[in-house]
Amino acid sequence: MIIDAHQHFWQLARGDYGWLTPELGPLYRDFMPDDLVPLIAQANVAGTVLVQAAPTVAETKFLLEIADTTSFVLGVVGWTDFTAPTAAKDIARLAQHPKLVGLRPMIQDIADDDWMLRADLTPAFDAMIDADLTFDALVLPRHLPRLHKLLSRHPNLRTVIDHGAKPDISGGQFEGWAKDIALLAEETNASCKLSGLLTEAGDDWTTSDLVPYVSLLFDHFGAQRLIWGSDWPVLTIAANYGTWIEVASSLISGEPAREAIFGSNAVAAYNLS
Repeated sequence: MIIDAHQHFWQLARGDYGWLTPELGPLYRDFMPDDLVPLIAQANVAGTVLVQAAPTVAETKFLLEIADTTSFVLGVVGWTDFTAPTAAKDIARLAQHPKLVGLRPMIQDIADDDWMLRADLTPAFDAMIDADLTFDALVLPRHLPRLHKLLSRHPNLRTVIDHGAKPDISGGQFEGWAKDIALLAEETNASCKLSGLLTEAGDDWTTSDLVPYVSLLFDHFGAQRLIWGSDWPVLTIAANYGTWIEVASSLISGEPAREAIFGSNAVAAYNLS
């Protein structure tokens, strides 16, 4: 069973996607379940985790409404304001929806690199632990030492790092990212998504460009803490859906490892039914 642990839907008329502008070309249109159905059918994907793309509770509710009527959406990773005085209550209320499996602050877009370490966020992280929700860490390589510190404060916070922390593959940046993410893998219980890497590899990517990055993630997170996701439709900037499945599968040795990374690890990381 293949599970896509990271995909998006959006509807431009909703108006809360600050990053989604006409300059993004083919991404600047609506992407809804009917667009994804033929792709997952062809790839034998049994279900998905639908991830937020706007920093609003309104979008989270929009995604949960989609999940209520879309059988292949097994869970939703939403958003709420972690800095709000009511954050703990807000998280508890959102967690009452059976398909709300996680929350994702858009850390990569926040100007303060130390934002996640703010003391006033502690109630939000504690509320996530109490509600048994997963923290999706949308971080860049420079955030990894901060994330390591955050998880040392909250060792029971179930965490999944999005897109391998977005290493600069096209720019050939490896050593700093490799050191920081390896240390985090070794000293915390975080899992990591094998997603978004083709986008970071640039227009002229080759499979060999990905090898050192995927190999390092596999060596340190292992077959039980690495989780495949498509990052569709952002993926379409770099490749089609089927191509990414084939490339990712070719980089993972052994059928037991593939079965875990492409399926059972997502079930465990998000408590999927």
